[in-house]
Amino acid sequence: MSWLAWILLGLVAGLLAELVIPAPGGIIAATVFGMLGALVGGWLGTRLGLGTIKKFDLRAVGLAVLGAIVVIALTRLLFRMP
Repeated sequence: MSWLAWILLGLVAGLLAELVIPAPGGIIAATVFGMLGALVGGWLGTRLGLGTIKKFDLRAVGLAVLGAIVVIALTRLLFRMP
């Protein structure tokens, strides 16, 4: 995937993850959380046999959202955000 696709995937994943668990910051923070979530989700998906993130599809978005939720939850836990 190109860097532009990663940014778009991060934006989509970050915004969808914020529907589940609120994150600090605005749209840029959501994009960053989503991009980090895509990395974490891709890693977890590979380890659990759920697939990888190689192209922009529904599986990639799902893994990225799952990863973004994990990243947001860890961020809130580590920095004691409400």
